[in-house]
Amino acid sequence: MRLLKLEENGTFNLTKHPANKIPKYAILSHTWGAEDEEVSFKDMKRGAATSKTGYEKIQFCGCQAAKESLKYFWVDTCCIDKSDNQELQGSINSMFRWYRDAEICYVYLSDISGGVSVRDGELSREWKRDFRKSRWFTRAWTLQELIAPKSVQFFSKEGERLGGKRSLEQTLFEITGIPPEALRGCPLSNFSVEERMSWAKSRQSKYDEDAAYSLLGIFGVFMSPLYGEGKEYTFYRLQKEIKTREAHLTGKSIATIHNPSLRITDPHDDKRRIENTKGDLLEDSYSWILDNTEFRQWQDDEQSRLLWIKGDPGKGKTMLLCGIVHELKKSVVKMDLLSYFFCQATDSRINNATAVIRGLIYLLIDQKPSLISHIRKKYDRAGKALFLDANAWVALSEIFTNILQDPSLNSTYLIIDALDECVEDLPKLLKFIVEQSSALPREFLKKAKRRVRLSLELNMESVSAAVGMFIQWRVLQLSQDNKYDNKTREAVQHFLSSNADGTFLWVALVCQNLKDVRKRNVIKKLDTFPPGLDSLYQQMMQQLSSSDDADVGKEILALAATVYRPITLEELVTLTEQLKEMADDPESIQEIIEHCVCKDFLFAKAFDKVFPYGTEATHHTIFSKSMQEMSRTLRRDIYNLDALGYPPENVEQLDPDPLSASRYSVDLQDGGAVDSFLRKQYLYWLEALSLCKSMPKGLVSMTKLESLIQLVRDAHRFIMSHKWAIENSPLQAYISVLIFSPTGSLIRDILKKEEPCWISIKPGIGDKWSACLQTLKGHSSYVSSVAFSYDSTRLASASHDNTVKIWDPSNGDCLQTLNDVWIRHRSENLLWLPSEYRPSCSAVSGNTIGIGVGSGRPWLPIHAHHLVSRIPCRFIV
Repeated sequence: MRLLKLEENGTFNLTKHPANKIPKYAILSHTWGAEDEEVSFKDMKRGAATSKTGYEKIQFCGCQAAKESLKYFWVDTCCIDKSDNQELQGSINSMFRWYRDAEICYVYLSDISGGVSVRDGELSREWKRDFRKSRWFTRAWTLQELIAPKSVQFFSKEGERLGGKRSLEQTLFEITGIPPEALRGCPLSNFSVEERMSWAKSRQSKYDEDAAYSLLGIFGVFMSPLYGEGKEYTFYRLQKEIKTREAHLTGKSIATIHNPSLRITDPHDDKRRIENTKGDLLEDSYSWILDNTEFRQWQDDEQSRLLWIKGDPGKGKTMLLCGIVHELKKSVVKMDLLSYFFCQATDSRINNATAVIRGLIYLLIDQKPSLISHIRKKYDRAGKALFLDANAWVALSEIFTNILQDPSLNSTYLIIDALDECVEDLPKLLKFIVEQSSALPREFLKKAKRRVRLSLELNMESVSAAVGMFIQWRVLQLSQDNKYDNKTREAVQHFLSSNADGTFLWVALVCQNLKDVRKRNVIKKLDTFPPGLDSLYQQMMQQLSSSDDADVGKEILALAATVYRPITLEELVTLTEQLKEMADDPESIQEIIEHCVCKDFLFAKAFDKVFPYGTEATHHTIFSKSMQEMSRTLRRDIYNLDALGYPPENVEQLDPDPLSASRYSVDLQDGGAVDSFLRKQYLYWLEALSLCKSMPKGLVSMTKLESLIQLVRDAHRFIMSHKWAIENSPLQAYISVLIFSPTGSLIRDILKKEEPCWISIKPGIGDKWSACLQTLKGHSSYVSSVAFSYDSTRLASASHDNTVKIWDPSNGDCLQTLNDVWIRHRSENLLWLPSEYRPSCSAVSGNTIGIGVGSGRPWLPIHAHHLVSRIPCRFIV
């Protein structure tokens, strides 16, 4: 980059700087006069600059920069050698960046004279009129010169300062139509292509092509300037480049955002669920924190980037977080990002450190799709294994760090609720937070066992006032629903206010119990509620134990406290024998469920009552009931897909869903039940795993059972060998999987009836599984060396094809894209071929498929009833 330097004697000299050593500089924005009036690069070189009218602008910029203690400055008329086409091309494509990186931009308005008035930072009416008419707002190149710099100052032709981009923000918006967020530095990708185009529609340029070239930085694209090509063709090229960039940034990102690999949960939905479960978000119950000293310090002080909130159970921390999210959405500017995550110990999807990072990344990319670039490189190599394998935490924490350091981000607010419910890898998450907090733009965390910045117990007056507002709201609801008279309403409100002790949950539970109490009995009922959460839980347990539903209630409590994720009502009925009679009466089931108390209390204070035979008995019950349900419901082609190569991501869930009661995954551990299940319904289970997108869980289950019985060992080899085919096309469990399994496979022999009858001549397959557990296929030439990673979770292979591939030895996945090979007819996938059977040549003729295999195995003619006629085929193998 070439810059002007103000020397001590008041002269200006041109200096040149490499891209990595550019000093701080100011930059000039102006409108060009006549060509012979402006100071050119050649004029500066010849020492003829001072004779030109345009030299006044250079003097102005240099002197103004000196006042800002800046020795260097840039002026477009003389800092570019326009006779050098290569330099001119580079300059046009670098212009936006040069203005963006400048310390300050001085706008020299040659058509605005002094004598204007500025009162209290607001232009006078007379000044506004002149300012709006300035030629500077009509020129094409000045659009990026207004948007790109972080600081812009306007000056009259006499050098009188008129105001800055921030102080004149509203006026600039009225003149240009550019939103204040864009003027403040919001990433331009946040604005649509159409909106950005609209900012330039009335602007003009000396050369027609410049109307397009001046927009390169606005859209972040690169184009070679071709003066003389005409405005129409220049804009055609620009639109083409914009479409290419938009597709690059958003095409794959949108697919990835909605891909289950990244989206383990949608925190937006989690927030709405929590608010619906706990009652509507009441502004008066959280608004106190907005004026809290510690909260204001965190929000206003750039040095206070990390805030911890701590409070006892039931104090309303989660709803407080929901309220803060709600307020931040309203207050943060468009350029800021807000991401949040709600941990829940009872849900294995969202109770671990990796899930927290995934959820935060998901929301950030949802708001700013261009951030997907930080994931794409790793995701393109590893696929969904990036989020699932043993190194997921390492990869995602690195990606998350890179996202937070993205230069296009302004302020980023991160909120994590219930860190103490992160039951897996919490130390890793805490360490990551502490290490990164100095680098993060903003981070908001709560409930971690570290130094507390904001304690609810130390703000009991505010919390109690918030609980008081919550009580008023809940009592009003009860009064309207149950038609309380004034005496009853006042009694309920007084009782709740006197005993709440600043605990939202206690109030909510008491109100829930009062919901079905007749009005005449309400005052008497109030005396039965003890103060304190534990006492209230104890009373609820006693009431359950003495009720007619004691046995089923305790069974439900045991199940709810044991399952690895929240289950649906339909799944609960499946796992609870005593509820099956009430399967068609959800209201009765709901009535029993309402007696449930919190999991922590169950394990700490009521373990013997709920688990009289220990948690192992409950696990066995869940396992047995799940096996019975799957044996009853699973069948071949349960979704009626029919198409043999139909991918699971295109499957629409049926209503009613035949798998709805079977979606709760279990570990298969009982030998007898497993033996029966595998002999009768193993393939149906594989299909269901694919449809539920749970193939990895199936592989894990088989690994655990491998040492038990010979049948399970065969089933394990079965799933290892054919995992890819079934995972990508569920119905291949009945086609390719059976045909290409050894004739001695127990699973193949038992399920022989499932083999397709339309394949008349089958390939010659050995009777035993190969000694080779897995074939890692992907190189196109000899493999020269292999090496395991230090933890044996990765295998690297180097080949004479000049590539190195990284493998996951646990499942055989190559962390590169592998090409799938199908036999197809009329664009329909019929038969997936394992690597050793992939053809060097193949053909479909009539109703016969012929395959020539490069490995030297015999060619394979397959007779298919889908095809019309039969013509012999011959291949050279």
